[in-house]
Amino acid sequence: MFRRSRPLEQGLTWTRQSFFGKIAGLLTGTGQVTDGLWSELERLLIQADVGVSTTVELVEKVRARAAREKIRDTAGVKQALQEAMLELLQGAAISPSPILYPVPSASHPLPAPLYVILVVGVNGVGKTTSIAKLANIYRRAGLDTVVAAADTFRAAAIEQLQVWGQRVGATVIAHQPGADPGAVVFDALQSCLARKAQVLIIDTAGRLHTKYSLMEELKKVKRVIAKQVPGAPHEVILVIDATTGQNALAQARQFTQAVEVSGIFLAKLDGTARGGMAFAIARELGIPIRYVGTGEAVDDVAGFDPQEFVRALFA
Repeated sequence: MFRRSRPLEQGLTWTRQSFFGKIAGLLTGTGQVTDGLWSELERLLIQADVGVSTTVELVEKVRARAAREKIRDTAGVKQALQEAMLELLQGAAISPSPILYPVPSASHPLPAPLYVILVVGVNGVGKTTSIAKLANIYRRAGLDTVVAAADTFRAAAIEQLQVWGQRVGATVIAHQPGADPGAVVFDALQSCLARKAQVLIIDTAGRLHTKYSLMEELKKVKRVIAKQVPGAPHEVILVIDATTGQNALAQARQFTQAVEVSGIFLAKLDGTARGGMAFAIARELGIPIRYVGTGEAVDDVAGFDPQEFVRALFA
């Protein structure tokens, strides 16, 4: 059984103790609901990186409910806010990933003999570590897992994956730095099919050292995968650095247009006081958050549960 070394609540410590702590304090007890309360709530949500448009939508929804249901105290506003946040996150949490809910097993098998996951994201977001965490999940579930080092434009990425692969017991398929990423992916797919491996996780470049478009390169890699394994990739996971806040949304939009992202890995959540960007992701991208990074160790990862997330913010 997969166990987390750091639960989601602990990973959200900074976020909970800063802006969301102030929000909880604002809405604690039986204080009166005033115009000033709504203005302060809006200010704190924006500071928590919920985003301006998402904040306005949330506050207007809660304010309308308060008027409709004649909510007169701050405790009632807090409950209404939590329920509105949960509804927002659940709206994007469609088609649950088979990876963590539940952990792959004989009773809950993967949906394909070779399950292919394409991982994308710009350099520096924690993509390599996030891939190691995913590989570790599968290996601990007893699945033969292979990682393709297709970020050939950054030598350090190949070396880091090889180190992580040894630590978690996953085979890493790699070429020399500067090699064609498509060729790496082709070889990795052939190796997996020959040995009947069950999971292939593919790293990709976050930046190219040439004038060739990164997004075109990703599209090419995706075509190589589809030719070898019909229906693949089965998941396209975009890694976002939670510490970069709203800037990450612009990156996400580019990737979603190029490779049809199916899920988000929100990395470095433990290192930011602005975990509210999860709400902006849900509203503005409509892409489910699959996982959150809760620390630096390989098993510091949690499957994203909207109900647990909202509860942890106000715990």
